Amino acid sequence: MNINVKELKRKFDAKEDFILIDVRETYEYEEFNLGAQLIPLGEIPEAIADMKDKKDAEIILHCRSGARSGRAQQFMMAEGFTNVSNLEGGVLAWIEAFGS
Repeated sequence: MNINVKELKRKFDAKEDFILIDVRETYEYEEFNLGAQLIPLGEIPEAIADMKDKKDAEIILHCRSGARSGRAQQFMMAEGFTNVSNLEGGVLAWIEAFGS
C-alpha cells in the first residue's frame, strides 16, 4: 500500500494517530526531515523486533525517493505487520509539493 504526500499532509493536519518512520541515513535526516522516527534501513530488522506490539498500528515509511522505504515495507509485511504504507516519491515529492 502506498500513500501520497497530499494524503500524508492531510493526516498531519488532522493529527491522526500513525507512526512515521524515516529509513534514510542519519546525515540525510539531519539535512531535512518530516519529524519521523529515524530508523535507517539497515537497522529495520533489529528495530522492529521491539515493535511486535505495534503489528496492527498504522505505519508510514519514507526515504528520499520511495525505494528504500519500499524495501522496508516489504520486510515489515513479511514479518507480520498489517498496516504499512510507503510514501510515494519520499521526501523529494514532499519538497516538490510543499517546499523544505
